[in-house]
Amino acid sequence: MDTGATAWVLTSASLVLLMTPGLALFYGGMVRAKSVLNMMMMSFGAMAVIGVLWVLYGYSVAFGNDVGAGLLGDPTEFLGLDGLMEDVTTEAGGLPAMAFVGFQAVFAILTVALISGAIADRAKFGTWLVFAGVWATIVYFPVAHWVFDFTLTDDDGTVTHVGGWIANNLAAIDFAGGTAVHINAGAAGLALALVLGKRRGFGREPMRPHNLPLVMLGAGLLWFGWFGFNAGSALGANNTASVVWVNTLVATSAAVLGWLLTERFRDGHATSLGAASGAVAGLVAITPACHSVSPLGAVAIGAIAGVLCALAVGLKYKLGVDDSLDVVGVHLVGGLWGTIAVGFFATDGAPAGVAGLFYGGGVDQLWRQVVGAVAVLVFSFVLTLLIGTVLQKTIGFRIDGEDEVTGIDQTEHAETGYDLAALGGGGRIPTATRPTTAATTTEVSA
Repeated sequence: MDTGATAWVLTSASLVLLMTPGLALFYGGMVRAKSVLNMMMMSFGAMAVIGVLWVLYGYSVAFGNDVGAGLLGDPTEFLGLDGLMEDVTTEAGGLPAMAFVGFQAVFAILTVALISGAIADRAKFGTWLVFAGVWATIVYFPVAHWVFDFTLTDDDGTVTHVGGWIANNLAAIDFAGGTAVHINAGAAGLALALVLGKRRGFGREPMRPHNLPLVMLGAGLLWFGWFGFNAGSALGANNTASVVWVNTLVATSAAVLGWLLTERFRDGHATSLGAASGAVAGLVAITPACHSVSPLGAVAIGAIAGVLCALAVGLKYKLGVDDSLDVVGVHLVGGLWGTIAVGFFATDGAPAGVAGLFYGGGVDQLWRQVVGAVAVLVFSFVLTLLIGTVLQKTIGFRIDGEDEVTGIDQTEHAETGYDLAALGGGGRIPTATRPTTAATTTEVSA
């Protein structure tokens, strides 16, 4: 057992787990005050549902031996993680299987949580939990098999495990989830936004973030946790992890600058929301490319991502699609760019050892990247549209219009994010809660 690799992977898994509460803060600050708790609960709900399903059968579907054309892992091979508690044979070699199980579990959780930003303010919480389980089962677990599950051979060249088609047959490069996580979640967010429709007042009423410091805090936690997301995918404390760490840093920094410059030229000012969003856009874009490009390539990918995503988020108003928190503009667009950019910026001097178009490799890797990205986009969009429509027609997915006006926190959770009445001010105690005295008709201070 490689104890150093084990320690790094478990630490990285913990960092990635922190990203989901970080996402809850990021998304929570971006919605209106009457929706903050529901927005955060959607992330925590994803942690609860996917954490259980991953152990029951999710890991087996994603990383079980392939049962057909690289599309699906055997769902019974590791049912309930049977047989993995003492197994130390993994893709990395010498890494306990359960460390790899835990690391991949938090990827699944985060991917589902990302989708929630597209349907902020208007989705029933119970239906969201059902959707999370169904979507992970039908969409995420198979796509994770396509992208993350590699075919293995022993020292004699005998195949001991058959993996997914994108990683092995297509040989597209996606180091940490540009397709399986970001394109997947972005396409799903677009489909759900279409199924649920626009929020009341979309395009007419201001729907500004209610707490920008919360957004900045969430973005900071995402940036911090993303080093586990990307560098942890090296599955060892090695040179690849080191290159990935640096590329993740500089791409994100460049993306912040790209977004802020776009805002400055377009709107005349640079915003804190833009800085936070630019950081996430850069993190998304470098995720698939981080072990195949040089630091200068990472700067280019990040800077372009900041500009592209800053421009993309405004399209929802022109197209009339209410992607509430810009899941499509940041994750789908950023994921597409980062995945395809490998075909341009990959250098054989990086750990992946593949050359893209700009480094003399021609278009061979480029077409592979495009096919992988489009395949995941179409698969996720079509199936999510179907799942969302069925849930809407059966148990109902969108809350009532009156509940939306009142606030989803109160109607779905019987809570509010901010108990402002407790801070002081005059008011009436409701009749049902007034003391039974002769003074019950008197106005009482809150």
